[in-house]
Amino acid sequence: MNLVAHQFLTRCFAPEETIALLLRRESPTVPTQRVVTLETALAPRYQAWLSYENGTGANVYVAANPLRPGSRKRTKESIASVRHLYIDIDTDGDARLAALRASELVPPPTSILSTSPGKYQVLWRVEGFDFARQEQTLKLLAIAFGGDPACTDCNRVLRVPGFLNRKYAPAHRVTVEYPDDSIWTPDDFELDAGAVDAMHFASFSTPRKPPLKHSHSESDWAWVLDELAHGKDAVGLTRELASRRPDKPNPLYYAQRTIDVASARLWFIEGSSFEDVIALLEARRSHELPAALCSARAREIATTAQRMIARRKFA
Repeated sequence: MNLVAHQFLTRCFAPEETIALLLRRESPTVPTQRVVTLETALAPRYQAWLSYENGTGANVYVAANPLRPGSRKRTKESIASVRHLYIDIDTDGDARLAALRASELVPPPTSILSTSPGKYQVLWRVEGFDFARQEQTLKLLAIAFGGDPACTDCNRVLRVPGFLNRKYAPAHRVTVEYPDDSIWTPDDFELDAGAVDAMHFASFSTPRKPPLKHSHSESDWAWVLDELAHGKDAVGLTRELASRRPDKPNPLYYAQRTIDVASARLWFIEGSSFEDVIALLEARRSHELPAALCSARAREIATTAQRMIARRKFA
């Protein structure tokens, strides 16, 4: 029996729940889907069949949310309830995962799957989410931490740890760690649109019809850019912005990130290299953060600022 897969499925789903398993080969690409009860999926003979299919080239996935009893397909309409929030991190995985772990905007993940070197699927076990709020939060997670923006459907599938990722040669065994056993609620995620604005400010990267009224975060962003362009000291500016936004869950975090993203954007426009921007960000926060975290955070912010500039160029 695949004990890693058995433990993962047992932690993710309740007895007698209906789940969807998906087998997908790189060639031919036609997937095989099975909708079964948790007990069926955990049975030794079924686990042996999954291991055989995996050993002969099939990737093994499971739907992130349970299905309604009697379902035959993994459609959005068949999802019974929201069980997990999740994010796929496929680019700059280690840096982005470090930034996620350090963030005060989200609680500790329930599970972190290493799907291949430098690539992760992060899960939070949740309750109290309806489908609309789940989708909104998934989008904010993807924007905030550089996840795959396409992975925001309630019928999304995840790799099952303990099996091989057959997409690569040699195949990579999917592993899992469990940072926290808690079940989280919507109040535990502080990813309001303003906080995400402070991380990406996509609204300023793509030309659009001016809104009738700017959000507070948009006004902050414009003000910070102007102050930095006129030589305002970043430390003093951080304190001032934090004092202006006591409505934020963490005003200091919001101010630091807003100013660092804005600074990185200006440095790139002035001609600084990617590595120079990282070094400047590290120097600014080195006395506040551990070295490894400071480096990962600086790289993630530099990547964010670089994307903002690229989106503006190609809009």
